[in-house]
Amino acid sequence: MALMPIGAAFRWLAERDPGRPSITIVPTPQVDVPRRTITRVELELHTNRLARTYERLGVKEGDFVTIGLPNSIEFYEACIAAWKLGAIPQPISYRLPERERQEIIELAKPALVVTSVIDADPDASDEPLLPDRTAPSLKAPTSGGSTGRPKIIVAGQPGLCDPEGAGTFGAQPNGTQLVPGPLYHNGPFVFSTGGLFIGQHLVVMPRFDAASALQYIDEFGVDFALFVPTMMTRMLRLPEEERARWSLDSLRGILHLAAPCPPHVKEAWIDWIGAEKVWELYAGTEAQGVTIISGPEWLEHRGTIGRPAEGTMKVTDPDGNEVPRGEVGEIWMQPPGDRPTYRYIGAEARERDGWESLGDMGWMDDDGYLYIADRRTDLILAGGANIYPAEVEAALEEHPAMLSCAVIGIPDDDLGQRVHAIVQLSEEVSDDGLRAFLAERLVQYKIPRSFERVSEFVRDDAGKVRRSALVDERSP
Repeated sequence: MALMPIGAAFRWLAERDPGRPSITIVPTPQVDVPRRTITRVELELHTNRLARTYERLGVKEGDFVTIGLPNSIEFYEACIAAWKLGAIPQPISYRLPERERQEIIELAKPALVVTSVIDADPDASDEPLLPDRTAPSLKAPTSGGSTGRPKIIVAGQPGLCDPEGAGTFGAQPNGTQLVPGPLYHNGPFVFSTGGLFIGQHLVVMPRFDAASALQYIDEFGVDFALFVPTMMTRMLRLPEEERARWSLDSLRGILHLAAPCPPHVKEAWIDWIGAEKVWELYAGTEAQGVTIISGPEWLEHRGTIGRPAEGTMKVTDPDGNEVPRGEVGEIWMQPPGDRPTYRYIGAEARERDGWESLGDMGWMDDDGYLYIADRRTDLILAGGANIYPAEVEAALEEHPAMLSCAVIGIPDDDLGQRVHAIVQLSEEVSDDGLRAFLAERLVQYKIPRSFERVSEFVRDDAGKVRRSALVDERSP
């Protein structure tokens, strides 16, 4: 089938199976929302009314609609209503402080800001909005990146989809997808809305909870889920009897992204559900380049994030010269085709001779497989040595008591920077105990000189950590 406007796709799906569940919101221990399901036809009719309500509030084709709602049916309804008007959903975290939210709004200049549920006008027609309208961009998520300064990443892809399109990574058309991640992040947004476009039933968690995720996979017959490594780690660390309660037989694939996955975590998942069901994707929201790798292929190239599947990539030194295979440098990408994959509002691309960089450091092996070291801006220079926080974090996360951690460089009069680890532990472990554990995995200069205990998860539900903010909080 040819591509069609997203609004038309929802009408097409509703006409073919009106009573099929489209979205179900389920409770978790942290957020005890009532369980509720909306069918395809209910979603179609309600978003027709909601789109007309947004139109009366001034939304026009090509406008941004800023959406700051928690994971919910209403979040998706707001996006669909925008698409039906040819407007661009611009998701933001509903937990943003007022100052940061206002900075984003000033950048986007949206026609409408949705930070609480806007009820559809009951007098508005639920008939389709004709003629169909196409948003010039599919989405416009935000990113603070390593700097913490907000920017908007407007997709180069228009608001079109194929409701008869094939699934990927084990996801099936008309299948069932678990949505455990925050929808204001690009990965959960793209893969869950992409699932809706091909008729999937979304089972949406308001917050991730490890035990609940396993329960809902079995209860709803979930065949696909998008996880970040933090989630994968938390599920692995459940008591064995809890994990054994659930078969996970319905899963055809999981995809992980957003942060480096410690090899021992990935291997444990491969042992748990089978290598053929474990996929990894590396890309920025900007999508200039993408790598993809399956579980069986990863086992032959342990630690890699795959080879370029879209676009071209190279690794260079600071002067822009390609480095030898196996040597760490900055990763540069060149997108496929002539159409830009994105544009920034509030930032400039890091660009050199037609190549762009997201600031990631890594290397390629002799077979062209890419490996990530860390972000360029997160590199720690301690006594003249280059130390990549992600490598130290991966070693820390192997400790059985480690719940979450982040490694940063703290200003030091002697070394320039010293390696400092912020750790959340399930039981008391001394500094010397942590150092002894790391000494079996890291050379001495990479081992943190100081440790800080915290009681809350260091990373958010999307597996992200803002190291620049952590450094600022701990610097004089």
